Amino acid sequence: MTSPGIFDRNQISRALARASGTLPATDFLIRHAAEELADRLGGIRREFSRVADVGAHHGVVARTLAARFPGPAPLSLAPTLSLAKACPKPAVVADAEALPLKQGAFDLVTSALSLHFANDLPGALIQIRRALRPDGLFLAALLGGDTLIELRQAFMQAESETAGGVSPRVFPTADLRDMGGLLQRAGFALPVADSEQLTVTYADALALMRDLKAMGAANPLAARSRRFMRRDTLFRAAAIYAERFAGVDGRVRATFEIIYLCGWSPHESQQQPAKPGSAKARLADALKAKEQGFR
Repeated sequence: MTSPGIFDRNQISRALARASGTLPATDFLIRHAAEELADRLGGIRREFSRVADVGAHHGVVARTLAARFPGPAPLSLAPTLSLAKACPKPAVVADAEALPLKQGAFDLVTSALSLHFANDLPGALIQIRRALRPDGLFLAALLGGDTLIELRQAFMQAESETAGGVSPRVFPTADLRDMGGLLQRAGFALPVADSEQLTVTYADALALMRDLKAMGAANPLAARSRRFMRRDTLFRAAAIYAERFAGVDGRVRATFEIIYLCGWSPHESQQQPAKPGSAKARLADALKAKEQGFR
């Protein structure tokens, strides 16, 4: 029997479908990630003629790349029909965990703030690597472990005080330390993972929650409580948030960690790591350093 995943993929699709009309007004994180991916792509001296964008939301990455790089329009793979219709053409509806991509069909695959909701992230990465031609490039951004850490802490304390227990309210996110290993497991060469933290301020915690709902980021956990949150828990969480995370101006901060991934489909032309024991010189000699212990 297959065990249930961490995320309720049907709930994610429903939330994104409901948010399709409001997402363009709250897509600042997606736009930031798309610009960062484009900047990184601009540092690579190569043309990419066959591009696919996985988890395309409403086409931000496709529009960003089209505005900065000449060539055929990227194929947008959006999670819902309403979002696919909002993407520039060509666009199709596709789940990141079951990609309808032909093996070796693309020389660039991107993804901006979508893959962190995959129950089988290694499996999704393997599918993406297989869709790449030899020496094809994968560039992605996904939310990392410090995302919404303030909201998570406020809910935990509020539920402990008002409900006598804690239920999962904020989705878990990826850990940067694991990402390079996941890329290697998926068969990518020359894997790189790094991250940045963005701090966004809101009038209060309730304004943050409204923004998250408008982004389609409603609680996607399969183990979430199906009951409506108690009013006393909600308002206590907002009070704790203000007490612990407000600035001198009274606005509260929210942390978003974005992890960036880069990996190449293997090819014989790529730089290969040296075999263990093949060094011709001692490291100490190369650095002209004396071999002595630290005191």
